[in-house]
Amino acid sequence: MKNNKINIHFLGAAGTVTGSKYLLDTGERKILIDCGLFQGLKELRLKNWEHPPIEVSEIDAVLLTHGHMDHTGYLPRLVKHGFNGPIYGTYPTLDIAKIILNDSAKIQEQEAERANKEGYSKHSPAEPLYDLKDVEKTVPFFKGVPPGQWLPLMKNIKARFQYNGHILGATYIELDVLGKRFVFSGDIGRTNDLLLYPPLKPKKADVLFIESTYGGRFHPEEAEALPEIEKLVNKTIERGGSLFIPSFSVERAQLMMLIFWRLLQQNKIPKVQMIMDSPMGANVLELFHRTRDWHRLEDAECDEMCSHFTVVSSYRETMELRSDDTPKIVIAGSGMLTGGRMLNYLETQAQNANNTLLFVGYQAEGTRGRKLLEGEKELKVYGKTVSFQMEVAEIEGLSAHADHSELLDWLSKVEQKSERIFIVHGEIEGAEALQKGIKETYDWDSEISQLYNIEEIILN
Repeated sequence: MKNNKINIHFLGAAGTVTGSKYLLDTGERKILIDCGLFQGLKELRLKNWEHPPIEVSEIDAVLLTHGHMDHTGYLPRLVKHGFNGPIYGTYPTLDIAKIILNDSAKIQEQEAERANKEGYSKHSPAEPLYDLKDVEKTVPFFKGVPPGQWLPLMKNIKARFQYNGHILGATYIELDVLGKRFVFSGDIGRTNDLLLYPPLKPKKADVLFIESTYGGRFHPEEAEALPEIEKLVNKTIERGGSLFIPSFSVERAQLMMLIFWRLLQQNKIPKVQMIMDSPMGANVLELFHRTRDWHRLEDAECDEMCSHFTVVSSYRETMELRSDDTPKIVIAGSGMLTGGRMLNYLETQAQNANNTLLFVGYQAEGTRGRKLLEGEKELKVYGKTVSFQMEVAEIEGLSAHADHSELLDWLSKVEQKSERIFIVHGEIEGAEALQKGIKETYDWDSEISQLYNIEEIILN
C-alpha cells in the first residue's frame, strides 16, 4: 500500500434504508460492497439518475451481500457508467440478482411504454433507468463464490462470504486488508425462520458496518403470526373479499405460499383460489430446488405446495384476474408497492372495502406501502389517483430482517471490541435505537453514517 489509510465512501443505505453501496478505497484499489437501487422517497429515487460521486471506471470489483433490489438493483447503471470488473457473490445471490434485474428492467420498459402511450409522465419520452440490453451487458461480469472460503481478491486483500439467513444466498462479507478485518453485515436474517437457517456470527471485526432496519423494534415469533393470518383470511373471505399480499418475490413470497398451504392442509382456511403472480417468484421457486443446502424446505414439500397455487407468468393473465371479484388469495410483487404486478390489482380492486391488503414486510419511508399503512385513502397508480377503501393489515413477525434483539445477538461472538462501528441501512429512529442498544449491551461506541460521508480508517 502507498499509504496507511483507507477511505470509506457511504454511497447508499446511510441515513436511509435503501440503495446499499459502500466504497472501500485503499489508494491503490477500490472495492464496492453492494450496488443497490434507491427506493421510496422521490428525493432518493432521483439519485438513481444522477452520476455517482466517484469515478466508476476506477472500481476494481463489486462484492454483493445478497440479491435484493436495494443491494443489486443499480448494477446495470454502474456498468453503463463504465464499470467493467468482476461482480462477486454466492451462486444463489447471482442467480437471484439476474432474476431481479431482468424483472426490474422488464417492468421499467413496460411502465415507460405505458407512460408514453397514456401521456402521464413529465418526461417526453419517458425512459427506463435501464433496459434488458443493459442487464445482458451486466451479467457476464458475475463471478460465483462458495460461502465460508477466503477469496484472494488482490495483493494483501481477501474476502469471505458467510451465511446470513435473510434470503437464499445472503451473506455478510468479511474483507481483510493488510490484516485489518472489515465486516459488512448486509441484511441479517432471523434466528428462527420457517425457511432458512440461523445466521452465522462474526468473531473478528476491526471495522464493522451493521444494518439497523428494525433497530428498536421486536418481532413476534413467526409461529405467533399464523393465527393472525388465519383470522384475517377467514374474515376477508367470509365477507366476500379477497386477500392481497404485496410481497418481495425472493423468500417472502415462498414463505407466504408455505404458510397458506399449511393452513389449508390443516383445514384452518377455506379452499379458495391461491395465486402467486410473479414471474420472478416462479423462477425463485425453481431456485429453491437447486439450493438445498441453503434452506429447510424439502423438495417434495416444495412440489406439493406449488401444486396448490396458480402461478401466473403472463401479463395478460394478470389483466384478466384483476377484474375477477371472486374471493381469492393473491401474492404479487412488489413488497413495498414501488412497482410490480400488485399495482395492476389495486388499480381495479382498491375501492372494494371487502378486500384486505396485508403487508408482511418492511415499508420504507416514501413508498406507497408506507403511505397506505399510515392511513392514506388515495392511491396514485399509473398516472391516476384511485380511491382506496380496502382494509389494511400488517404482520411484522414474518419479516426476513433480524429485529433489535437479534441484531444485538449477532454481535455476541465478536471477541475484541471493534475500532469503529458504523450503523447503516436504517431510518434515524432505528439507527439511534440500535446505537443505544449496542452501548447498553456491550459498552461499545458506534457512529450513525450519513449519505455521501467519507470516513478515514488508519491501518497502523
